[in-house]
Amino acid sequence: MTDSTPVPSLPSTQPDRILFAMIAVLALAGVIVSGISLQRHYARSATAFCDFAQKFSCDIVNRSEQSSIIGIPVAGIGVAGYGALLLLSTFGRSAVDSPNRLLGAAIAGLAFALYLTYIEAYVLEAWCILCLTSLALIGSITLCAIALRLRSARA
Repeated sequence: MTDSTPVPSLPSTQPDRILFAMIAVLALAGVIVSGISLQRHYARSATAFCDFAQKFSCDIVNRSEQSSIIGIPVAGIGVAGYGALLLLSTFGRSAVDSPNRLLGAAIAGLAFALYLTYIEAYVLEAWCILCLTSLALIGSITLCAIALRLRSARA
């Protein structure tokens, strides 16, 4: 006797596929932005790349004492986090709990990005354009993940 209960899978609708694709594209952009930031973290020389003034300087932020957590560059954590989101939104999207996993990962990433933005504003008093771009990307991913989760709750 076989079990004829259908196994739910995602994405089943066109809007779901679009949301997964949007998350994947945004996560890929996040990997790229974080990769550039990681390169700037390890760069030995100063650069004019995204250094506009004392208050807008990627070098100040990416080479600060706060740019590593227990020896791990924050930008490296970003590459790994965006990579995980990319994998979840592409290869992991057929799992029934993928909207929950994506939303959980996106919220964790957004919370981390907001903490880093706090460090920029109140500790370093300098802004990194790459970091602000990353904040916008993870914010957008979170919004897409919320929409995906809401759609899956209605299904």
